[in-house]
Amino acid sequence: MESLKIIAFATLAAIVYGILHDQVTAHLCVEYFTIAHPPVFPTSSPFLLALGWGVIATWWVGLPLGVLLAIVARAGGAPRLVLVDLRGAILRLMLVSAVGALLAGIAGATATTMGAVTVSPYWASVIPPAKHVAFLADAWAHGASYLIGAIGGLVVIGYAIARRRQLRRA
Repeated sequence: MESLKIIAFATLAAIVYGILHDQVTAHLCVEYFTIAHPPVFPTSSPFLLALGWGVIATWWVGLPLGVLLAIVARAGGAPRLVLVDLRGAILRLMLVSAVGALLAGIAGATATTMGAVTVSPYWASVIPPAKHVAFLADAWAHGASYLIGAIGGLVVIGYAIARRRQLRRA
């Protein structure tokens, strides 16, 4: 049962993060979702797009994290970790991802404004020029979220392994 709690919490944490993240980015540049994503949802509402894409884009990140965490936390002999032991690390990962996404979004917007990066010719032909800065801010924020989530997920898994070893020695 404890393994299912870990899996469910990691998956739900990723989904909640994704929805909140996408609420910001969809309101910043709805074209990132309406033009640069497949038309999964028949709406141009930033709120609804963020709800839908927040789930679609993150459940598959949270689920494997939860499964791997459950395995490293519960498999084998004692001492085993429970959700309470891992909850803080998972929430810190979400916070670090949010800060990283914010900083990357700002960096993308700044680099675009300064002319250091530009929207690719394909996207430039379909994204209104007035939205190029916001579009690249969104793209950089999303890229950072995935990168930090992947690396941070490995760090959280490493933490769980190290914590079990520490408890075994104590």
